[in-house]
Amino acid sequence: MQTVTEQQILAMAPNPAAASNGKKISQKGGFVRLERSEDDTFYLGECTGSGKSNYITSVDFIDAKAPLCRCSCPSRQFPCKHGLGLLYEIMSKKTFKICEIPEDILNKRAKKAAKEKGDNEASNESKEKTEKKKAASAKTSKAAKTKKIKKQLEGLELTEKLVQDLIKAGLGTMGGAAIKTYEQLSKQLGDYYLPGPQRLLNGLIIEVAAFQKDGNEEHYETAIAILEKLWTLIKKSQKYLSEKLEQDNVAQDDSELYEELGGVWKFDELEALGRSKKDSDFMQLSFWVTYDETRKEYIDTGCWADLDTGEIFMTYNYRPIKALKYVKQEDTVFGVAHASSAVYYPGQGNLRIRWNSAQIRPVKQEDITRLRNMAITGLAAETKNVKNVLKNALAQPMLIRLISFESIGKSNDTYVLKNEGGETIVLGNALGMEETTGRIELLPDGSLLKNQVLLGAFYYDAKDRRLKLQPLSILTDSDVVRLLY
Repeated sequence: MQTVTEQQILAMAPNPAAASNGKKISQKGGFVRLERSEDDTFYLGECTGSGKSNYITSVDFIDAKAPLCRCSCPSRQFPCKHGLGLLYEIMSKKTFKICEIPEDILNKRAKKAAKEKGDNEASNESKEKTEKKKAASAKTSKAAKTKKIKKQLEGLELTEKLVQDLIKAGLGTMGGAAIKTYEQLSKQLGDYYLPGPQRLLNGLIIEVAAFQKDGNEEHYETAIAILEKLWTLIKKSQKYLSEKLEQDNVAQDDSELYEELGGVWKFDELEALGRSKKDSDFMQLSFWVTYDETRKEYIDTGCWADLDTGEIFMTYNYRPIKALKYVKQEDTVFGVAHASSAVYYPGQGNLRIRWNSAQIRPVKQEDITRLRNMAITGLAAETKNVKNVLKNALAQPMLIRLISFESIGKSNDTYVLKNEGGETIVLGNALGMEETTGRIELLPDGSLLKNQVLLGAFYYDAKDRRLKLQPLSILTDSDVVRLLY
């Protein structure tokens, strides 16, 4: 029989409710007939429903990496709850009688194969014509990119003057009626292809307005950090874009400034730049959801460890408020994702990674052992590396690492991590993150705080003016205990 995991079913489901309903159908014995083909590529189920006749549901595994569900029910969801229910039947290893593959399924397979063959032949015949179009398109594209860069430089010059005036006058001058002026200037940046600086300016306005409302120093500190990042982005981008014009080379490269200015990477673009990993396994160790006021969107964040290197990568799923009903929310993955092809983004620290599809398998003991063996042991040396990364204003405000520790305990009501060498670091909660340090007290077993491996996020605490570590998960010899999931 085919092997199906619940993570695969959840990944295929159009929404969590559909998966839940499919599971209920399976658990309540909704299927009155179960059959499969002798070659194990076709599964069929007859399911009771609200209609006069039972629904005929099938799953085609002719492409095992992308199972195809079909159903006779009128649902517009794909797969529907009956298809997902059949997948739960397969996952539960129910008994399936052997059957012949229906003629209509064989016809659909044949049509699909013929279409793919025809597409390949048509592609070969039009190759020369396509190449000519590409050449003409490349010429037009270069002119458009050159025009865009010049427009961006104009916008950066405008933003530079704005920031200079603000620095001279002080952040306090942004208050009151002046905020409306800055909001108007922010809107103008959209005309200069600068959504990145535009978001930073919006964030600055939000923090200053909040500070003037409640007087909380955290808002002021955050505003200063945003202003520093905006200024750094302006100066680096001006140099970067000017050099591209001078060298007459407007082709896309792997500079982190492209995304910081507001560009959106395509999967094939990153592949073309050689920023790809083939047949890799990634184990999710933590997951959280935040809301970005400047973007007006929720961000589902996954923290993944590369089982080959121990490197920590991040996945981001952006869900704009205006499109919540169209963008599916991601969820925690308690397993290992095998991606035949993945791409990673330019930048520093924990790089963003992305794959179009992945097979999820259960975590094995050897996976945890491998990660524990790759954990950092020297705190002092790593702290130095972290500071070098975080001092770059364009870097993410946190740097996540696997750290081997001897103990975690309290000192003057503050949790402190100590390694085998006696080096220590204070634990805390980064601004904007869920508080996890306090959850240490809720752990059921004191052994979890001795001789284990911590997935921790280094960050700079502006209030205490020191580097701290936020605990995210603890890796024991046999399990992953999540403090943030």
